[in-house]
Amino acid sequence: MHQKRLSAPKTYKVPRKVKKWLVRPSPGPHDRNALPLLVVVRDFLELADTAREARRVIASGEILVDGIPRRDYKFPVGLFDIVSVPKMDVNYRIVFDEKGRYVPIVVDDHDKKLYRISNKTTLKGGVVQLNLFDGTNIIGSNEFKTKDSVLVKIPEKEILQHLKFEEGALVVVTGGTHAGELARLKSYKVVRGSAPNLVTIEIGGSEYTTVEQYIFVVGSKDDEKPVIDLGV
Repeated sequence: MHQKRLSAPKTYKVPRKVKKWLVRPSPGPHDRNALPLLVVVRDFLELADTAREARRVIASGEILVDGIPRRDYKFPVGLFDIVSVPKMDVNYRIVFDEKGRYVPIVVDDHDKKLYRISNKTTLKGGVVQLNLFDGTNIIGSNEFKTKDSVLVKIPEKEILQHLKFEEGALVVVTGGTHAGELARLKSYKVVRGSAPNLVTIEIGGSEYTTVEQYIFVVGSKDDEKPVIDLGV
């Protein structure tokens, strides 16, 4: 299944008028804005000139996503995923640029990934399962709340750090006018009804209001920089 380049999600940083079609990602991690691995390999990392070459590289198992070889060229790749090329000894993290588009940055902390908690489920025996923003599930405890973030060692999925969604937390904006920017969470407002909850954030001394879903905690209120390398 393919999609037209002109109608591709705004998160895709690809030429829109060079060719007509783009491959569509398979169902899996992340939402509909995820990038297919083929586009990452060919258009972002420039490890292949054509789709055929990119499919061959991916099928060989030379490309890892979050420490696991992925051979499906349609495999979905999204925010904060780690894409590794062991033969080249290089690792990339997928982040947002100043226009809210996915871009890869070279990182050294490729064994860590940051996740936002979307929900929690209680399993048999009272075990708490954390349902994370990209569809990943991991065992946690009741100390973790939805909207909090967890720093996880990959591919082992071991929780290394808990970052609370609270006033003063360091956050990155994932949508809207300020997508890709770091901010401080100033306040949080629960909106009654079906409308999204609102948050007030501070960027460069100015305050802005945005919706809760656009906020991703990347550091505690005591941190001066994110707990992972975001290239900022």
